[in-house]
This record gives sequence, structure tokens and C-alpha cells, in this order.
Amino acid sequence: MSAAEWDAIRLSLLVASVGVAVSLPLGVALGWVLARKQFFGKTLVESIVNLPLVLPPVVTGYLLLITLGRRGFLGKYLDEWFGLRFVFDWKGAALAAAVVAFPLMVRAIRVAFTSVDRQLEQAARTLGAGPLDSFFTISLPLARHGIIAGCVLAFARSLGEFGATIMIAGSIPGETRTIPLLIFNQLETPGGIEKSLPVVLFSVGIAAAALMVGEWMDRRSRRYSA
Repeated sequence: MSAAEWDAIRLSLLVASVGVAVSLPLGVALGWVLARKQFFGKTLVESIVNLPLVLPPVVTGYLLLITLGRRGFLGKYLDEWFGLRFVFDWKGAALAAAVVAFPLMVRAIRVAFTSVDRQLEQAARTLGAGPLDSFFTISLPLARHGIIAGCVLAFARSLGEFGATIMIAGSIPGETRTIPLLIFNQLETPGGIEKSLPVVLFSVGIAAAALMVGEWMDRRSRRYSA
């Protein structure tokens, strides 16, 4: 493969890894809340979390652009105060990947926490453990397989993100051109189908491996909880 293709692979792995790492703490917290708590507006929260699954990715990218662009109502303050820029930057690609893959992560984590026996948490509380102690020593370890499965699925989805990424980050070689953007660009050139075949096969291999790992971790989680 060419240097441009290796750059796209490297950038895709970086974007997917950062997207998963940044969204994981919020995903764990939100998954636990949705699994354990009943509150007014829960259906609305669930709908908002799952919205990227049904929205066209381009619409998701448009919303990110008007929110976090240099003139966006949030982006201008991030730029002025912290120097954070997301438009035409790999950080924007990571953010787009995180947003699009977030529902898959939360869904898997929510199922994992739901499968944890609450009597174990209650037993820990009776022995003097506080809410945080119970969470970090009982709930989180028992849900770890489902959490890992959610991270793997989110990682695989992030690798394939296209629509939202091109809206907020563009397709800059070596900067924001991930694997899907590279393949799209190559298909517009003569002989592009043949040139893009190695990257396509590489993408299929990574996605298939991630799905198998996610399914294996999910089965372990269900077997362990049973």
C-alpha cells in the first residue's frame, strides 16, 4: 500500500481510539443511570442518546458544525478560551466518530449493568460500602465484559464513519482523510476500484475482527451473569 493509504489507516485508528476513550466515561455513567434509575424524562434522554443511529450522518455532521464551528455558539468560545478547533482538524473527526458510535456503546453498557445482580450491590451496602465503593468494586467489575464489548463495537463503527466526518473535518490528506474518505476519493480517479481494494480488505478485516471480539465478550458477559 502507498504512503497515503498507510496515513489513512493510521489516522483512522487514532480517530477511533480517541473517540472511544473520550466517550467511555460518559458512556459508563449514562449506561449505569439508564439501567438503574427511573426518572422523569428518561424516555427523552434515551431518544437523544439513540438519535445518531437514525439520523443521516450528514445531518449529525451539520449539527456538529453549527455547534462547534469557529462561529458556532459553543465552538467560538472553545476556540477563544482554550484554542480548541474541530473544523478541518483530526479532533473534529474523532468527535464525529464518538458521537455516531456513542449509542452502540451506551446500549451495550446498559445491558451489562442490567445483568448485574443488584443483590450483590445491596450486600456490599449492608457491609458498609458507600455508593461509589459499591459501584467500583461490584458493579463495574461485573459489567466489564459488556463495557469492553461496547468499546469494541464503538471502535468498529468509528472506523467506518464517513458522513459526519466529511462535514466537520473535511478530507485533508494526512490530516483528516480517514479510510472511508480515502476510498471515496480513490473511486473518483481512474483505476480507483483496483487501487482501493487493499484498503477495503484491510477495513473488512478490522471490522470483522472487532465484531467477533464484541460478540465473544457479550457472550461471556451473559454467561457470567447467568
